[in-house]
Amino acid sequence: MNLFCVGLSHHTANVETRERFAGHTEPDCILRSAGCAEALLLRTCNRVEVYGASARRVSTDEIARCLMHEAGSVSAITDRPHSEAPPFYRYEGGKCVQHLFRVASGLDSMVVGETEILGQTKKAYERARASGAAGPYLHRLFQRAFRVAKQVRTHTEITRGSVSVGSVAVDLAHRIFGQLSNCKVLVLGAGETSERTARALVSRGASDLRVSNRSSDRAHDLAQLVGGRAIPFEEWPEQCREIDILITSTSSETPLLTLANLEPMLRDRIDRPLFIIDIAVPRDVDPEVNELDGVYLYDIDSLQSVAEQSLALRRQQIAAAETIIAEHVADFVDSISRGLHRASKTSEHPSVGEAPLRTSEL
Repeated sequence: MNLFCVGLSHHTANVETRERFAGHTEPDCILRSAGCAEALLLRTCNRVEVYGASARRVSTDEIARCLMHEAGSVSAITDRPHSEAPPFYRYEGGKCVQHLFRVASGLDSMVVGETEILGQTKKAYERARASGAAGPYLHRLFQRAFRVAKQVRTHTEITRGSVSVGSVAVDLAHRIFGQLSNCKVLVLGAGETSERTARALVSRGASDLRVSNRSSDRAHDLAQLVGGRAIPFEEWPEQCREIDILITSTSSETPLLTLANLEPMLRDRIDRPLFIIDIAVPRDVDPEVNELDGVYLYDIDSLQSVAEQSLALRRQQIAAAETIIAEHVADFVDSISRGLHRASKTSEHPSVGEAPLRTSEL
């Protein structure tokens, strides 16, 4: 059985490319289209990856075509067809195992050490398991990945500092404005990323915090949690007349803020800049907004340099985490090899009444 990973991430593709694959492809689409025996799709704002197990070698092009077909060939932002193939990477066997362990542990993230990726990986596994797309091979691989991530977090200090995209966004806002206590801030979206961002804002002194979301209940819950106030979703654009900072992270597939709907609201702002930090993929804010006078737009790729500056503080911890991962990779690959050897011998000399191989034995 061939174990492999095909994907693209912030290391190889910019946000414009990544958002082309930010749809809702299900793992069974990979099973049907590419002929994998097992498949799991991991999709975050910084990566789209397919983990698969197959009896035959499934080419990178087969996986890429499947993802491109499901996502469509038109960018959600520019509405222009893309002729160039995205820069997909591929890992097989032990390299695939190592890559997943690094991803789950937060070592491959834009913000090294961030913990959100572990929860996202667990959700991806649960979706694949529930649909039947993940079988015994991926079950064993991902269960080990979760163990590795926990060990890395327990035995290193890799999670110290700004270890989420939201906290890096707040770091950027703090650098621009200094004290945030005098800033009016609107958080658009009320998911996990928005909650982490809102908490980071409060920790940096933000006191005028507003939250808006399509679900008013979730907006009220988050606002109450951080001592802010909820803004009805249909009213949030009007907030751009008075706020200083807009941090947006929704699941919208089309831009919510465009040149056309923002420009009229800026006429009431005299010598007051509006800083927008868009950490959504697909992006919530049309890039053309940055052309407006007094508007400073940062997307998730813009946070890369901010995140890299805090990376130096954790380099020793990265080395310790890599050592843990290397030990687990060697053990996992060895155990898979032993399991395949036992399975081969069993098929050559089957025992009468022998029980089938269980998931827990793989």
